[in-house]
Amino acid sequence: MKPFALRMLFSRASASTLAAGVLLACSAVTTAHGEDYGPNTVRLGLYAVFYHVSADPLSGPFVPPGELKLDVKNVETPYLAYTRDIGSHFNAELAFGLPPLTKTVARGPATVGSVPYDGQVISTARWFSPSLVFNYLFLSPHSLIRPYLGVGLNYTHFYDRQSTPAGNAVAGGPTELSLQDSFGPVGTLGVRFRLAHSFSAYLSYSFSRVHTHLQANTLGEIRTTNVNFGPEALVAAVGYSF
Repeated sequence: MKPFALRMLFSRASASTLAAGVLLACSAVTTAHGEDYGPNTVRLGLYAVFYHVSADPLSGPFVPPGELKLDVKNVETPYLAYTRDIGSHFNAELAFGLPPLTKTVARGPATVGSVPYDGQVISTARWFSPSLVFNYLFLSPHSLIRPYLGVGLNYTHFYDRQSTPAGNAVAGGPTELSLQDSFGPVGTLGVRFRLAHSFSAYLSYSFSRVHTHLQANTLGEIRTTNVNFGPEALVAAVGYSF
């Protein structure tokens, strides 16, 4: 066979191989994109919660002079969620974190009378705070990356409420704390990254309104205030669909 014919045959064979490779790659991508992930997804990850606390002035007998403020230390806790697809662009999400121990920190004057105040951890409580959110997902269900927006309702129940020794000293004796349950709106902005074998990764930011009425009972003396915690949360999670 002449050299020119050999070159032509080689070129045709290479072109055929390249075309087959391209078709195989396209087929693999199409198969990956077209994989049916199922309408149900369970997610596991980490919540990082940041608080922005504001409160009304404390009212009641023997309230010390000066502006007494509160803050809550930021927390991290495991994140759990279940989502159910509703058509191609909507899903319903039930999410919550393992109830974290939150610590309330006093802000204001260095002392109240002779008792240290500013910077002292004066109380602790645990939060059970599930949210039901309806999300709208942009782009195609088979897209590798899907941003989403969500709105919903948050419920918060406070339990295991404790006044610390520092809190008791400021209040003037052993103190029992009561915090009303909270209902409020929640909003979410997030993105889903599609992985192989029915797995996905998620990053999201959410904000909610958690508002409660605080009552402190110190040896029969009742002091009250309204507190808005203003929590914001960052979530990093992995989900499995079925």
